[in-house]
Amino acid sequence: MRSPREVERDMQPIRRVCVYCGSSAAVAPRFRQAVSELGRALAEAGIAVIYGGGRVGLMGLLADAALAVGGTVTGIIPAHLTAGEAAHQGLTELVVVDSLHARKREMAARADAFAVLPGGIGTLDETFEILSWKQLALHRKPILILDAAGYWAPLRALLDHVVTHGFARPQTLDLVRIVADVSALMTALAEVPASLTSPVTDRL
Repeated sequence: MRSPREVERDMQPIRRVCVYCGSSAAVAPRFRQAVSELGRALAEAGIAVIYGGGRVGLMGLLADAALAVGGTVTGIIPAHLTAGEAAHQGLTELVVVDSLHARKREMAARADAFAVLPGGIGTLDETFEILSWKQLALHRKPILILDAAGYWAPLRALLDHVVTHGFARPQTLDLVRIVADVSALMTALAEVPASLTSPVTDRL
């Protein structure tokens, strides 16, 4: 039986969101607009941004948008990517770790929820890992997929395909929530309390 303190902790509002998004700058304006809008919205709501620490592509736009309106932004980046991803030097906090796995684990441990924006292979890797961790009950934090301009429709179809063919249970689809725009994502964050009693564990 959970203690009153544990129940109270579960009802705390979400204060830190880990955002997964691409580092490419060669993307359509609609995706750039969505990530900038999310950065501003999180900052204006008093929600800190946790992300991969780069200053290029959508990652940089996210950080800059949040910082421009006084937001708190923490970047987590592996040492070997500080040059290639051009680590953002203007963040509230920049944490340099020793590996990609350490980056993902640190981002997950610091977050109350996760927001998935358009991105490439790295974003897919982060998304499936945090989804897998939730399926294994290593955390109970909300995972929200922002389907900007229908970008993630193929991912939605893939998840349905996996379930249809018996490689995952139908309940797997309940592990994530797909939203159409930033407004819907912010509403979802306000509706879902942070699940802080089941953090990412040392088993990872």
